Amino acid sequence: MGHGHGPRGKHGNPADLEGYLAKLEDPERIAWQKPDEVVAALGLRQGDVACDLGVGPGYFALRIARAVGPAGRVHAIDVEPRMLDVLARRAADAGLANLRPVLGHEGEVGLPPEPCAAILTVNTFHHLPDRPGALARLAARLAPGGRLAVVDFHAGELPVGPPPEHKVSREGFLADARTAGLEIVREETFLPYQWFFLVSGRSDR
Repeated sequence: MGHGHGPRGKHGNPADLEGYLAKLEDPERIAWQKPDEVVAALGLRQGDVACDLGVGPGYFALRIARAVGPAGRVHAIDVEPRMLDVLARRAADAGLANLRPVLGHEGEVGLPPEPCAAILTVNTFHHLPDRPGALARLAARLAPGGRLAVVDFHAGELPVGPPPEHKVSREGFLADARTAGLEIVREETFLPYQWFFLVSGRSDR
């Protein structure tokens, strides 16, 4: 999902796709996005089925694919066909045959086609329509014991991320999760600019 400036495509990504991809892959991003630590926090095992919603060019999905190994599967969902084309090329170049690109539909939350041990969505939550409903539908696609992991930017002005008016705060996410009837499993606090929660299916409380 695009947070750059300048002309945008119909899915919110900058019209200059190559420039946007370069920004996403900027080596400086690793220092604050900590992708290896994020994927490690999912607790994936070899053979697991996982999903990356709002996958973009595969910044996390390629790492997840390695974490679940050849016996696992990663459903990689995005509404931008060009992103999925880039992802497919990168997966092929990396020798990863367990990535399954899935084209989502504008205005709807994309869902994996089978239950998942983990569903990750990074910097995408603020784009989702009907956020509590989206959380509930995503949680319903979790396998028993599975986790939905949501990462997005803290409120206010930051050196990276979307403008403040486009953000959903940490407190806003917690309110949406309560409305969806979900249980907070854990909050990770190692990301400097983003909140990071893992939630499970509907709580009985």
